[in-house]
Amino acid sequence: MPERWRDAMERSLYGPGGFFVSGSGPACHFRTSVHASPAFADALLRLVEQVDAALGHPADLRVVDVGAGRGELLRALSAALGVAGEPARSGRSGLIPPRTGSPATPTPPAAARPSASADPSAAGSAPSASVPLASRVRLTAVEKAPRPADLPDGIDWLDEIPDGITGLLVATEWLDNVPLDVTVHTAEGWRYLLVDPATGAETVGDPVDPADADWLARWWPVPAAGSDGTDPTGSGCPEPLTAVRAEIGRTRDEAWADAVSHVDRGLALAVDYGHLRDGRPVDGTLTGYRGGRQVPPVPDGSRDVTAHVAVDSVASAGARVARCAYDLGSQREALRALGADGGRPPLSLAASDPAGYVRALAAASAVAELTDPAGLGGHWWLRQPVGVDPARFMAR
Repeated sequence: MPERWRDAMERSLYGPGGFFVSGSGPACHFRTSVHASPAFADALLRLVEQVDAALGHPADLRVVDVGAGRGELLRALSAALGVAGEPARSGRSGLIPPRTGSPATPTPPAAARPSASADPSAAGSAPSASVPLASRVRLTAVEKAPRPADLPDGIDWLDEIPDGITGLLVATEWLDNVPLDVTVHTAEGWRYLLVDPATGAETVGDPVDPADADWLARWWPVPAAGSDGTDPTGSGCPEPLTAVRAEIGRTRDEAWADAVSHVDRGLALAVDYGHLRDGRPVDGTLTGYRGGRQVPPVPDGSRDVTAHVAVDSVASAGARVARCAYDLGSQREALRALGADGGRPPLSLAASDPAGYVRALAAASAVAELTDPAGLGGHWWLRQPVGVDPARFMAR
């Protein structure tokens, strides 16, 4: 029986036997930045070090990965820190495509208020700069799937975001899988689209409710007729658009605001593909992934069902909770600011150290994939500081 997309996505992704809670995990179906290269975890480790310094080296530093898959990112961080475990290896070939995003344009920070106390002991722990980070960090994965049997003991596994986080909360390609409703603009206004979970066939349902109508009016305006510059009739008068689709991001806003609310002091980071208000896709972005291929978004539990994120709306929701400036820019900019620039090693190294040159060249190629503006480098990085000086986390 047809139902709203939000309900169909919830069951197909997170219900019993759903895509994210059963099977071998999403790494078998698509590649994220985490799977693409260890350089991503290396850059995140540098960010963890920045957060640690901004917080005054607390005795208990949390790193919480929301939508952790099978723990790949935290495994890599654990190994890099020397906590426990080995770097994750997906075993997938380079032919598995990344779920690409739109090329990013930096967005000015939201209005800021003065940050919370900069006193390093404000979180209730004494400064611990002399204690190694590996001895103070606590890695926590948040995922609906059962804990993997081979996950290192040093990584906690929860099905809900913990309260009272002092440290870094990171959500890498999580928001795009938060279920949402899909609508179509008709002559009578916005109406929900209904979907048959078994086939993916869509039908037009009821008018959207007031809360969703308000979100659409603010964040997903209907394009003006003929805004694509075409004149299909040849009469000089463009026909009005009658089948504009929109993906209501209100559930993503609420999910991100809730995640930020769990951070007492530190940084919340969302990494995802998305779009801005002035560039919303006319036909939407809803799609599916299975077995390394992009497939129709049939919400039957056999595949990932995903839609790009309205990142400016999400950023605004997080800023209302944190009451602090945020930074929104591309992954390319963010990784370069963290030291991952993808530059080729000097040719002189090939003569003095051929093996080292080959290793450096391979590492540069991996970083180049992460920073490619037409692919993973076009992902958005939303940094939302909480209770610390936001200037420390603005892209440079």
